[in-house]
Amino acid sequence: MANMAQAIRLALHYGEEHLGVKEIFGEDVGPPLGGVFTATQGLKTAWNSPLDERGIMGAALGLAWAGSRPVAEIQFVDYIFNTLDLLKLCANSTWCSGGKFKTPLVVMTPTGSGIHGSIYHSHSFDSVATKLHGMKVVCPSTPIDAYGLMIAAIKDDDPVLYLKPKALLRSRGEELIPGELADEKELRGMIDAPIGDRSKWKPRWPEVKEHLVPIGKARISKAGADATVVTHGRMAPIALEVAKELAAAGEGDVEVIDMRSLIPYDWQAIKESIRKTGRVLFLNEETEISNFGEHLFRRTVDELFYELKVRPRLLAGKATPGVGLSPGLEYFSVPQKTDVERSLRDLLSEPA
Repeated sequence: MANMAQAIRLALHYGEEHLGVKEIFGEDVGPPLGGVFTATQGLKTAWNSPLDERGIMGAALGLAWAGSRPVAEIQFVDYIFNTLDLLKLCANSTWCSGGKFKTPLVVMTPTGSGIHGSIYHSHSFDSVATKLHGMKVVCPSTPIDAYGLMIAAIKDDDPVLYLKPKALLRSRGEELIPGELADEKELRGMIDAPIGDRSKWKPRWPEVKEHLVPIGKARISKAGADATVVTHGRMAPIALEVAKELAAAGEGDVEVIDMRSLIPYDWQAIKESIRKTGRVLFLNEETEISNFGEHLFRRTVDELFYELKVRPRLLAGKATPGVGLSPGLEYFSVPQKTDVERSLRDLLSEPA
């Protein structure tokens, strides 16, 4: 069964074979490394760019405007900030041209904390990404969703920012990608490059099939009746684990919504869940000031105020300039499982 990095790689291979992808590029994206997290290993159209994020984005935008369907990678989201003007061009060109200039471009980049990457390898980008109006933004939490969202992103005529939670790239899911092998060891032997000399290595790709996760459609990871958690990316499996433990202990029945897409987002699913439970926690690892969850919080108050049983909550990262290298500093800066447990218990126990 594929982990998330392998699932993304399989989706990109499918894109090369069936969806017209001819350019997959970025820093260390091509051989011999195949990406710092191996998400582009063995792909026939993958090549290495110079160490120049603005050059990567400029090339990708030009290719998209010329009719190609490129997939460009920014090696870590921490280094995407110097491309904001180019991302804005990607995002608004279709609107500015009245629909004449399509921008079928996927920009993928690892995001978030969890690998002790310190200040230059631990940023989240949610709050900035969701302000790039015209660009779709997705962030999977499982391998099957990583595969399906990448297929959907490649096929889309709008630019898609594909955020890969770096702490989840080695995680495995519970659902098989259509056509993949269930045997983890056999799959690894087919598509993972060997350690050492790779000059003659070629992958043996399984016959994976098309699987689409519609951009803008959330997934109910766990149904519940007492409270709602709205989350995505790295926080989604943590929320699901806590919700299952609380249910097993008889402390509450929590519904977990994995957004999967930040722009557009599935307000209908969120609204229906909050109406059912009357209690909601918005959970993510972005810094708390100007947090995307604050927008969802505001919309909840505006539209569902009289259907809430208690005040909504936001659990997010601390408003610090970065994430420290020390585990203690990282754990303090970004929500951990114990923080989610405490927040949900408070939410469930507050009198209506």
